[in-house]
Amino acid sequence: MELKNKKVLVTGAEGFIGSHLTERLLQLGADVTVLVQYNSFNNWGWIDTFPKNIKDQINIYTGDIREYDNISKVVKGQEIIMHLAALIAIPYSYQSPAAYVRTNVEGTLNVMQACLDHGIEKVVHTSTSEVYGSALYVPIDERHPLQGQSPYSASKIGADKIAESFYRSFDLPVATIRPFNTYGPRQSARAVIPTIISQILAGNKIKLGSMHPTRDFTYVKDTVEGFVKIAKALNSVGETINIGSNMEISIGDLVKKIITLSGRDAEVEFEDQRIRPGKSEVNRLWAQNSKARSMVGWEPRYSIEHGLSETIEWIKQNLDKYKTEIYNV
Repeated sequence: MELKNKKVLVTGAEGFIGSHLTERLLQLGADVTVLVQYNSFNNWGWIDTFPKNIKDQINIYTGDIREYDNISKVVKGQEIIMHLAALIAIPYSYQSPAAYVRTNVEGTLNVMQACLDHGIEKVVHTSTSEVYGSALYVPIDERHPLQGQSPYSASKIGADKIAESFYRSFDLPVATIRPFNTYGPRQSARAVIPTIISQILAGNKIKLGSMHPTRDFTYVKDTVEGFVKIAKALNSVGETINIGSNMEISIGDLVKKIITLSGRDAEVEFEDQRIRPGKSEVNRLWAQNSKARSMVGWEPRYSIEHGLSETIEWIKQNLDKYKTEIYNV
């Protein structure tokens, strides 16, 4: 399936990955509509930062995935749905778990129901490596057990199963993309890489929690290509596909790498409030990406050094967007 001239809806397009995906779809010649969350300021998130000539190519719709009637209106007439809208901050899910169920589970239900009602050709649903919890074996393939180690991960497991159920029960053409630890320009400081970089560039101590967990970091341009490849591949329907680098690095080693690449000196300071509850911490993530390679022809193109260097440079130019003196939940 080619995406050129296809009517593609991106939910959550105002966010980090969604905004990059929107740009890529425009490059491919898609007719792009974006759903951004309604707010009284009419703020479109990262879409607001696009040049006017790019924004003019996008059909912008404000709404809320928690409201079915609203979602049904924007889904009608589309051909492909890229569903990214979600609450994603793990620490905040400890404070407000019900909000994650309403947005991630019920919101996904609304999207799937609207896609079924309007005969959508292809739905790409966004999962997360957090659904695996701490690795029981590595590298983690798509058959790894799912473990709800935070309200966030539990809500995403629920959303994934809603999407799966619509494929199995109603033959809705759904494919699930499961990215591992995406990073890059525009990511908020609720994630570890921009937290480290922004604190270094601001001349602050690097305040972090646990340093031993490992993660499989994937540059955002690679993650976006995962969405594109999965959307285009006919054989991805009914499948869940990991998108990850197949390389793990500890947070401690990540800090050292970023310090070296930034050319700055920095000290690390432990901060209690950044620690997850003991049984909730995901100690190890390492993606097996062979299914993505064989099924849809995706593989990572960017090294972590390249991705971090581009991210450091972008944050350097946008440091005023980061509140480096506080813990971003």
